[in-house]
Amino acid sequence: MIDQQTYKIAFASIRGMGVDLAGRLLEVVHSEEEFFGMSEKDLRALTGSRTAMCRHDYRRQLLEKAGREQEFIGSKNVTMSYFTDPDFPRRLLEAPDAPIMLYKSGDCDLNRSHIIGMVGTRHATAQGIKMCDELVGDFARQLDDVVIVSGLAYGIDIASHRAAIKHGIPTVAVMAQGLNKIYPSAHRNDAVNIIRQGGAVVTEYQSQDQLHKGNFLARNRIIAALCDCTIVVESASTGGALVTASLAQSYNRDVMAVPGRLTDEYSRGCNKLIRDNRAMLITCAADVVQAMRWQAREPVTSAVQATLFPELTKEEATIMSAIRAHENIHINDLANEVQIPIYKLMGALVELDCRGLIVTLPGCRYATR
Repeated sequence: MIDQQTYKIAFASIRGMGVDLAGRLLEVVHSEEEFFGMSEKDLRALTGSRTAMCRHDYRRQLLEKAGREQEFIGSKNVTMSYFTDPDFPRRLLEAPDAPIMLYKSGDCDLNRSHIIGMVGTRHATAQGIKMCDELVGDFARQLDDVVIVSGLAYGIDIASHRAAIKHGIPTVAVMAQGLNKIYPSAHRNDAVNIIRQGGAVVTEYQSQDQLHKGNFLARNRIIAALCDCTIVVESASTGGALVTASLAQSYNRDVMAVPGRLTDEYSRGCNKLIRDNRAMLITCAADVVQAMRWQAREPVTSAVQATLFPELTKEEATIMSAIRAHENIHINDLANEVQIPIYKLMGALVELDCRGLIVTLPGCRYATR
């Protein structure tokens, strides 16, 4: 006797199944059990589909595999969340290609108020790791009910998870394989710590699924869809983090990026996102909180107020004067105005923003506070 959970596991494992397709298919066949019980001829006639999912042998194999997965789930304390369940992540329902089943180890609520994705290069620099720690630490101080989401990979991903553990907030690792093993294995202890601290390790894959290179790019869509916003901390000119940023945009999520020097290899992707108006430039957690219009636990203010007239270098004074004269000025126009090389100008702008003297606007524009 096949139970409803087995039917749901099998239905979710149909190739190409996402929340949009699943919803439309169930409108026609009415239930997962009916889908697997119909003859191939009747199913093709009802759905108008000529794909493999209608084949009797294909559906039978899915059910057999789902039965084996039930045994694994029961023995490993894994929980399942199906797209019609009340606890299914509501943000995923907004992404048409999101998976309809998530397997989870850990107790983290994936519908918490503030869910932030942090992604970046596998080759994180010391500055990138430091930025992860500062951002997450400030999120922990400023926001209630916040979760950090990343992919458990080397570099910025694991730095973000470890920062969340350090600062006492839950973090969710989205994996590209089943929960029967942790990849990379070097992060096994991190996965344990994530779960112990109220976070979770989640995946759309079953324990029997093979790990393929394409899984990692597919995994990125879950990170993008699961979060309110995605922050790219460091990235080369190409890479998975930029794919995640593009996916987040396609789901109407906010994308933000940490700028860096033009000569730094692992800032080129972030700088390009900002230059192309595909990401908001951020320098601190307060920028994110303000952009998302979240209610901070403590006032989001800079340590130095502009009204205190802090001492400026000659170069900073020149930049401030130009911004005051041309409010909402683009960085290229500002560089022409002050005759400072743009790589040097960007560093000065970051410093002035952190000191609360200017505000960074979308599209690489600046204004005084």
